[in-house]
Amino acid sequence: MRVGAIDCGTNSIRLLIADSTTEVVDGVEKTVLKDVVREMRIVRLGQGVDATGWLAQEALDRTFAAAREYAQLLKEHGADSVRFVATSATRDAGNRQVFVDGIREILGIEPEVISGDEEAALSFAGAVRAVGYGDGDTLVFDLGGGSTEFVLGDESGVKASRSVNIGCVRLTERHMLSAPATESQIARVEADTDEALEVARKTVPLQDARRVVAVAGTATTVAAAALGLDRYDSEAINAQSFSVETVQKTARWLASLNRTEREELGYMHPGRVDVIGAGATIYARILTRLNEMTDGAVDSVTVSEHDILDGIALSQLLACALVP
Repeated sequence: MRVGAIDCGTNSIRLLIADSTTEVVDGVEKTVLKDVVREMRIVRLGQGVDATGWLAQEALDRTFAAAREYAQLLKEHGADSVRFVATSATRDAGNRQVFVDGIREILGIEPEVISGDEEAALSFAGAVRAVGYGDGDTLVFDLGGGSTEFVLGDESGVKASRSVNIGCVRLTERHMLSAPATESQIARVEADTDEALEVARKTVPLQDARRVVAVAGTATTVAAAALGLDRYDSEAINAQSFSVETVQKTARWLASLNRTEREELGYMHPGRVDVIGAGATIYARILTRLNEMTDGAVDSVTVSEHDILDGIALSQLLACALVP
């Protein structure tokens, strides 16, 4: 079965076209996804949403243009099923119906504006399929443009999840408009992150985590920096683990760079240049606090290149009872 999945977040819109196949892993037959097409466009749909509560027309135009490209790719490669999921920026926008109507017209399918909890569950499914389960509870967090999802679970499934309104675009617009970042800007981003973690902790027992997996563009970009890559290499990044201290040092370094210095990094996507300072600061602060909450049990993070996009694809196989 060939499936198409589109994830439209605050900062980017991504497409996955994949075929489902079966492989035997440790004597157990499992369904896996084989990529046919994997694309990303930085469209910044959430531009200004935190301040205005509305999707800007220029942001909608960029997103619709990318959707037209994806419609052509889906037509060329074919798919038995396609699911389009929209997350934080669209959830928060007063004019989201304009977005829904535009996507329906371009792709001929109904875009789903999903809840933060469903976003978390899809991220968990996609991440653990790629990096597996550890001993004890695994905490997956998806640091996006407008929100961050925390989901705790194990091989039996999701135990608890919560979405909170911190993300690289949202906190850049709120606190960190300069590059390099100032100490006061970093402190404000960290304070908002601490507040969000306390909200998440009311629903998700973060202190129970024994393994942490980070997904999405901020985490993978920080990984590329920590590895010292000359260019972005998803295979080199996927399933790599980094100490909390390494992430802290790398985040500080990225936040200290000016715009030109960030642009010169071979692995830095142009659409991430202005938001990596806040994103990396949020990322490092989350890991610092998790280390404290777990009394040092969480001392590292595993980065997964597979996330909600893969979860969206897998959800269609589940609907067809193709995933064991």
